[in-house]
Amino acid sequence: MKNIGFLLALLFVFNACKESDQIESEISKIDIDLKVERFDLDFANAKTVDLPKLKSDYPFLFSERIPDSIWVDRINDSLQKELSNEVEKTYSNFDDVHHDIASLFQHLKYYDKTFKVPRVITVTSDVDYRNKTIVTDTIVLISLDTYLGSEHHFYEGIQRFLTVNMKRSQIVSDLAANYSENYIFQNNPKTLLDDMIYFGKQLYFKDKMIPFKSDAVKIGYSEAQLDWANANESEIWRYFIERELLFSTDNSLAGRFIADAPFSKFYLELDSESPGKIGQYLGWQIVRSFMKNNDVPFMEMLQMNADEIFNNSKFKPRK
Repeated sequence: MKNIGFLLALLFVFNACKESDQIESEISKIDIDLKVERFDLDFANAKTVDLPKLKSDYPFLFSERIPDSIWVDRINDSLQKELSNEVEKTYSNFDDVHHDIASLFQHLKYYDKTFKVPRVITVTSDVDYRNKTIVTDTIVLISLDTYLGSEHHFYEGIQRFLTVNMKRSQIVSDLAANYSENYIFQNNPKTLLDDMIYFGKQLYFKDKMIPFKSDAVKIGYSEAQLDWANANESEIWRYFIERELLFSTDNSLAGRFIADAPFSKFYLELDSESPGKIGQYLGWQIVRSFMKNNDVPFMEMLQMNADEIFNNSKFKPRK
């Protein structure tokens, strides 16, 4: 009987992989006309006389409240020139990122037939790492000076847990996170579980939209951090259950287990070993379990409430 069960499980995995390969083959054939506009280069190479054309080409980047004299000063500013030089040096070849974004858009188009390819524009933002990417229905902005590499000297003074993801491999992951917000339904979160499932949905959205990226890139972990989370999943889950945290409305729990941080705060010796946002990681596993054990369309799941997903997930932490 054990052998039959094993064979059935193997057959299920094989069929699932075959179906996934077929979907990815269909997605790869979707035509996406993507042009990345390098405003960062246009501005870096501009002279004062070029300002009117820049404003005409990119009107949404120039606030009417800011006089032209400020932009002229910025064109001639030595620090701005240094920033632009570093961006140009790092992104002289943009082909790999262009390919990733095009693939993301193909997946978006497959799952949402109404999706239209936006203008994609690269900019610099004086290292505004809180707004690395901005997404609207018609425009995508990517601040390349926030993706120069984890060790870049421009990032001195920024906390390490933030700079580790200020690298080119994270661009498409951040864009996918932005897009997920347009599709995920979320009531005002009241419990830790609400937050866990919200980010679990976001990470599952990345499973579907950027399957060509590793799990570590999707969640913004190093491979070692992901390995730690995988290895300690059962212990983390036990901690949450024994302390009745899932349905707690304690506002401090989001800061301890959901927010991006150097580590998660169990208030135990293992804190220093743990990665931050471990609640997001657990929410991801719950949503994955729900999708594995229920015949629910992907986009429909994004609209479901947290309790319904959790109660029907049949989630069991790996041991």
